[in-house]
Amino acid sequence: MMERLAELGLELPTAPKPLAAYVPAVRVGRYVYTSGQVPIAGGELRFRGKVGAEIDIEHGYEAAKLCVLNALGAIKAEIGDLDKIERVIKVTGYVSSARGFNRQPEVVNGASELLIKIFGDRGKHVRSAVGVAELPLGASVEVEMSVLLKDGS
Repeated sequence: MMERLAELGLELPTAPKPLAAYVPAVRVGRYVYTSGQVPIAGGELRFRGKVGAEIDIEHGYEAAKLCVLNALGAIKAEIGDLDKIERVIKVTGYVSSARGFNRQPEVVNGASELLIKIFGDRGKHVRSAVGVAELPLGASVEVEMSVLLKDGS
């Protein structure tokens, strides 16, 4: 899986440090669930503000991609190797939305399309794209996900 990320010109970040009293990911049997991940890179929040006001859809899309990379970093820290993932099950994207903004699915496509590029058909998943008034640290997007691991992983 790391080769596929390199082919796409992407680098997997180390698991982000929790901002409060929670863990970045937890394994339950063959499932791994992540906490919501915001678009932090190099210890810095990269996308701040409401989509449809301070942030446009294209930057929101990029923020969702960064959130997914952080979620994958949290999963890797939990299981050791992303090749153990059999299938991405669910993605939930929260978009800090300006009043009247209703194009959350286009923003969360950044997460979904990246997962399909990385995992192929195994990256296809169910999804929710939710507009919210505020997110932690003023982030523009937050993404959480769940994956199924291969038997014996």
